[in-house]
Amino acid sequence: MSIMKSVNDFLSLLASKLKGGDEKAIDQQRKKGKNTARERVELLLLDPESFIEIDLFVEHSVKDFGMERKDLAGDGVITGYGKVENRPVAVFAQDFTVAGGSLGRAHSKKIVKVMDGAAEAGIPLIGINDSGGARIQEGVESLCGYGEIFYRNTKLSGRVPQISVILGPCAGGAVYSPALTDFVFVVDRISNMFITGPQVIKTVLGEEISQEELGGAMTQASITGNAHFYSRSEPEAFDTLKRLLSFLPPNSGEQPPERKDVLPEKQLGDDVIPDNRRRAYCVKELIRGIVDGSDFLEVHEHYARNIVVGFARLSGRSIGIIANQPRVLAGVLDVNASDKAARFIRFCDSFNIPLLTMVDTPGYLPGVDQEHAGVIRHGAKVLYAYSEATVPKMTLIMRKAYGGAYIAMCSRHLGADFVASWPSGEIAVMGPEGAANIIFRKEIAEADDPDACRQEKVREYEEKFANPYVAAKKGYIDTIIRSSETRNTLIKALSMLKQSRTGAAHGNIPL
Repeated sequence: MSIMKSVNDFLSLLASKLKGGDEKAIDQQRKKGKNTARERVELLLLDPESFIEIDLFVEHSVKDFGMERKDLAGDGVITGYGKVENRPVAVFAQDFTVAGGSLGRAHSKKIVKVMDGAAEAGIPLIGINDSGGARIQEGVESLCGYGEIFYRNTKLSGRVPQISVILGPCAGGAVYSPALTDFVFVVDRISNMFITGPQVIKTVLGEEISQEELGGAMTQASITGNAHFYSRSEPEAFDTLKRLLSFLPPNSGEQPPERKDVLPEKQLGDDVIPDNRRRAYCVKELIRGIVDGSDFLEVHEHYARNIVVGFARLSGRSIGIIANQPRVLAGVLDVNASDKAARFIRFCDSFNIPLLTMVDTPGYLPGVDQEHAGVIRHGAKVLYAYSEATVPKMTLIMRKAYGGAYIAMCSRHLGADFVASWPSGEIAVMGPEGAANIIFRKEIAEADDPDACRQEKVREYEEKFANPYVAAKKGYIDTIIRSSETRNTLIKALSMLKQSRTGAAHGNIPL
């Protein structure tokens, strides 16, 4: 055999491996509005030439209804390393055009290998999921593969950022790997996640539901909270993913990358809080008036909207923001908001990202439903996450900070390093109206004009307690500032607060 013939044979084999599935499978993928696995890797990497693929020639013999087949290109998954904005990442992308992207032993070994590589190199891991699930023909070998992936997801948690992009079906045991990662991306009319599909539910329970309603993108982003980012197209999802990576360090032992300081498009004035404490406003508008370039990347935008979490920068430094949203349920804390906040806090603490907490909440949501849903247990996660966090913690009280929620939203008592309040801040056990009705109940009942007496007592309570000055006198608030001074004050505070550690202290699943 000549050298030329040997090279030609290699090039022919290489072409077949790079192609993935057959023409019919690729055509079906495109008819669903989906990109191929290789096209997705190219969308992810700003420099596709940076991609080093590993284990392209791996294949695994399987018996398909008694017939031997060895034509599974790459065993249905692409693995390797590349660069996003000149920063290295580890990648795997399941190829639905090859045996439906099903996971067999060789398939899982490839994923495990690149996960181990991410751990060794200290770089983010990005998984692109598009799979029909376990390869039934391989039996327990498939289950073994899933178990080894879950194990590594857990070991990597809090050490390197793990990101899952769901671009097709993700069902059964397969869904637990994305659930163990830090962030999950879904795309409208393309992503599906569920433990049991519609057919099984219909057979077992007699309930009829569509695949989209059961586990579609918006269901996962808004109802279950399993997905952190919702996009309308695959390119949009990858653009958001790149934006997310720009805020994050490569691993827990390093600091996030810094950028040039950019002023907000419109800075805050001095009249940003309504005079009427019952009037709502959008806290996201205030956030954009504080952070660099008004650039705020919201996480879990469609889930538990009474609290807002996300990434931004202050004077070029990445920060994580947790803010009550008065526009939704008056900004109360409930079961879902507590889970959402706690997990975000723990992620930021794992990866050396300072925290800014913006407070305007009347408290925890009361009611039988919340009590029976375990608001005590879930609410405690916020207390635990803030108390555990060792990154710099700054708190800004904007308006209401009542009761247990005042404590929970990173008060001085939970280890906040710097606490500021606007003059509109109200720190008390409860709102003036409720407090007056309890404290002065007897006087109000015996008054000639109960309504006038009640209003007088409400004003008295406001003057004595519903303001930031009492807390400031006791040192629980470091300073009271005008809202127009917020950005400069926070930048100064952040500059003097040093990281107390680097290196993973914990994983990212709140207990």
